Amino acid sequence: MISNQILQSTIEGLKGISRIDFCVLDTEGKILAATFEEGPKFENAVLSFVESPADSQVIQGCQFFKIFDEQQLEYVLLADGESEDVYMVGKIAAFQIQSLLVAYKERFDKDNFIKNLLLDNLLLVDIYNRAKKLHIDTEVKRVIFIIETSHEKDSAALDNVRNLLGGKSKDFITAVDEKNIIVVKELSEKDGSRELDKMARDMLETLKAEGGDERIHIAYGTVVNDIKEVSKSYKEAKLALDVGKIFFDEKDIVAYSTLGIGRLIYQLPIPLCKMFIKEIFEGKSPDDFDEETLTTINKFFENSLNVSETSRQLYIHRNTLVYRLDKLQKSTGLDLRIFEDAITFKIALMVVKYMKYMESLEY
Repeated sequence: MISNQILQSTIEGLKGISRIDFCVLDTEGKILAATFEEGPKFENAVLSFVESPADSQVIQGCQFFKIFDEQQLEYVLLADGESEDVYMVGKIAAFQIQSLLVAYKERFDKDNFIKNLLLDNLLLVDIYNRAKKLHIDTEVKRVIFIIETSHEKDSAALDNVRNLLGGKSKDFITAVDEKNIIVVKELSEKDGSRELDKMARDMLETLKAEGGDERIHIAYGTVVNDIKEVSKSYKEAKLALDVGKIFFDEKDIVAYSTLGIGRLIYQLPIPLCKMFIKEIFEGKSPDDFDEETLTTINKFFENSLNVSETSRQLYIHRNTLVYRLDKLQKSTGLDLRIFEDAITFKIALMVVKYMKYMESLEY
């Protein structure tokens, strides 16, 4: 179904060319769009015209036209003007709206196909058959971007995002829930990780400029080369969105390829995580460390276990940093200057973060 806004814009454009007034009504005589200053009341006339076998008719001095969608009567169009060409222009207007119906239906069919493709609801043979019927290329590079917003989106908001981001006609923008917008992006052969990151940043800047202070997260999967693998990239993007909230909350854009060990920890059962923390910290938790110790640990990891660079960035003497690391070793049995101990400690910190996040979802 075409929106009333599109119908209004269409007949206003036609009036601007032909100087003929138009009115689009549904089959019950309700006005959907009109260029008349005051919408005319043609309800009874429309009901009579709908019941008649004629496709066009002059009633009350206006030309009436029927507009069908696959043999189903969808709209009644009125054309009113002093020109002798009212009938011909009215037929052109009816044809234009008929064409819009076909285009919108095709977009709906494509949107429906893409949703089922993303959700793995199609058999392999159906994927290729429907893609061929809808004129969608099956063997091109694509990647899935998921855009999560803090506010729920309706169909009008989704259309707005389509207008903002729909740069390429072969890209698809859809939604499977109220908050997440999915962009199926077609790529060229030369597009790599740098280009994907730029695409994500361009989307973020465009949406932020439109949405103001709304918090937006964007995640994307890996590049796939065949249409049957699109759901794989979608699942990766979803995982990146979830894992990003736990381990990279400060980032607005997260790529699946950058998740590292985070995506493994995300799939661990909570009982196993609790057992691991208990064994490493003997019943304690990294939360028990004071702010100074946690800052030191994080900065030490940021600088790849480099004592000199860490002490410089913390504005402390090297010996002070060594003292803090020694103190941490005594309390945990882990020396962060040793690579294996540092890896164990880093994983433990991430596991605790994951457990806290999962607990927050339960409340």
